Amino acid sequence: MNLANPVLIDVTRGGVVESRHRGACVVMDTKGDIVHVWGDVEAPVFPRSSLKPVQALALIETGAADAFDVTDEEIALACASHNSERDQVSRVMTWLHRVGLDVDDLECGSAESMSLDVTKSMSRSGEMFTRAHHNCSGKHAGFLTTALHMGEPTKGYIQPDHPVQQRVTRIIEEMTGVSLAKSPCGADGCGIPVFAIPLVGLARAMVHMISSDFGEERMASTHRVIAAMAAHPHMVAGTKRFDTRMMEATNGRVLTKIGAEGVHVAMIPDYGLGVALKIDDGTMRASEQAMGSLLDRLGVLSSEAHDQVTDLIEKPIFNTVGVQVGELRGAKGFKI
Repeated sequence: MNLANPVLIDVTRGGVVESRHRGACVVMDTKGDIVHVWGDVEAPVFPRSSLKPVQALALIETGAADAFDVTDEEIALACASHNSERDQVSRVMTWLHRVGLDVDDLECGSAESMSLDVTKSMSRSGEMFTRAHHNCSGKHAGFLTTALHMGEPTKGYIQPDHPVQQRVTRIIEEMTGVSLAKSPCGADGCGIPVFAIPLVGLARAMVHMISSDFGEERMASTHRVIAAMAAHPHMVAGTKRFDTRMMEATNGRVLTKIGAEGVHVAMIPDYGLGVALKIDDGTMRASEQAMGSLLDRLGVLSSEAHDQVTDLIEKPIFNTVGVQVGELRGAKGFKI
């Protein structure tokens, strides 16, 4: 964490700022120029799940998606940190069965839902969480599909030296413009390698998702990923989730993707902008509020979209008797 990073989000109560969230953020255009910047965007951060749209490119560019009739909904799931809702899990299972695999082939482990509502519902009905319920199961189904198509082992596909991960690493390097050979490397929550990348590199990857800098083949694959996310925002996150709500409200003209530990990215094709931000303390409530506030301040939300996501821009805080007592909002210094 960088104590010099500015405050991006204020949390108020009774008109007083009760808590503050510091962070860094960068907005880049398709020429590669930094349009807006807050804080240290050269410091390496783990992008976590915010990179899933980039990782999904391997599924398409190897020909695996076409060979196994991967649908747009499944491509959206490959980009997802989903809620483990019934339709999301069933589509992952359908995908696995179609390629001749089963839930035990997923190496992401099992995890409870990102949605408390789903967790409570499953608990009441006595249902057990499986590997297909992991929020990354769609991404892992994509990795397995790629391995099958390329004639590679399905076992151990999450290991750094497996061809699936080496292929994904090369694509990340191309899209971010960052050499990962000497970058700090850890293990993501679902077991795959995750490399520390400067926020400016992460924003560059988002810009490359909406530009044609790598030629027609890459442009076709990035557009296919973007189209899938735009057409099926529910598959990318789920009920009540920021990313789904923002993409639904903007009819896919603004595409966002959260990552763990306070990371969030956005792709805004109509404006030719890519965004990457990181909240120092790693809280999702702050990263989502920062993204909502920034998108509003960039002027990329129509009046209709704005009305649908006002709570994602300034979120009211209510006490247990239903009285509003404060709000989360963009800090004064987080302005354009």
